Amino acid sequence: MRQVQIPKHGPPEVLRLIEAPDIEPGPGEVRLAVKAAGLNFADVLARKGMYRDAPPPPLVVGYEAAGVIDKAGEGVSPSRLGQRVLAMTRFRGQSSQVIVAEDAAVPMPQGMTFEEGGGLPVAYLTAYHMLIYLGNLHPGERVLVHSAGGGVGIAAIQLARWRGAEIFGTASKGKHERLRELGVEHCIDYRTENFEAAVKKASGGRGVHIALDPVGGDSFRRSYRALGKNGRLFCFGISSFSKSDRRSLLGAAKGIVRTPFFHPLGLMLDNKAVFGVNLGQLWDEAEVMRGQLTALMDLYREGVVKPVIDRAFPAEEAAAAHRHIEDRGNFGKVVLTF
Repeated sequence: MRQVQIPKHGPPEVLRLIEAPDIEPGPGEVRLAVKAAGLNFADVLARKGMYRDAPPPPLVVGYEAAGVIDKAGEGVSPSRLGQRVLAMTRFRGQSSQVIVAEDAAVPMPQGMTFEEGGGLPVAYLTAYHMLIYLGNLHPGERVLVHSAGGGVGIAAIQLARWRGAEIFGTASKGKHERLRELGVEHCIDYRTENFEAAVKKASGGRGVHIALDPVGGDSFRRSYRALGKNGRLFCFGISSFSKSDRRSLLGAAKGIVRTPFFHPLGLMLDNKAVFGVNLGQLWDEAEVMRGQLTALMDLYREGVVKPVIDRAFPAEEAAAAHRHIEDRGNFGKVVLTF
């Protein structure tokens, strides 16, 4: 099999496409012949040595994949062979073969492409977990989506629109037209505008009910201030900590210093809530995640959600795919194909 390997920490050019022995499923497991695997910012951080959960190099990352079940372990129904499925993976997803538990291989809805299947789980589960499962988003509520043109951002926009929310989105100016087509009423250019002031102005000073922030640092503080009463802030990333090709302890330290501390008494007085979300820490909540993924499959069939695939890079071009994400050039999801 082939795998995209990180042999050492560094810039995108360290990535290697290697040959590795084929793998065999055990009892209750299935093997996927992977057609597409999602690429996430966590993978970029792992390459730089800035992702705490990642094992040391050499390693193969990847949290999601879609393909065809080509081999089944003992106790698995033979009827599953040949099924088109998607799955969450605990690393190693960016391989031409992955093994998962049988119940973790979710049949793909009719019409879903492998690129969509490989790009759906992480982004849409993250958005669903924040907005629906934890956020309890109500019709008419106002939602601020940072990095609105990214995979999680677009997933959040589709779900918020489904729930009848008023949507604010931050992105570079060149992405605003497409965001409006997706249903974003208030587009904010994070490079030239103060998003906190823009939110307050557009909402008549009331602020938003939910803010989704993957930026980190001082952005968490300003997103919190952009909330109104009963507001919920979701912190799910630290993209601002990573601005160079390599791990920067100084940059990380500056980001940590700028990160606010939310005291329980202050939260009580403000009537606000702050959530931290890391999908990679929810592996022992398999039943919860599986239920949400099943709900998302139903929403795909209903036409509510549909992954926007920015580009599908052949696995041989993994370095270019990483560079594309770091340059903030993508609108939607980036996937690797095998």
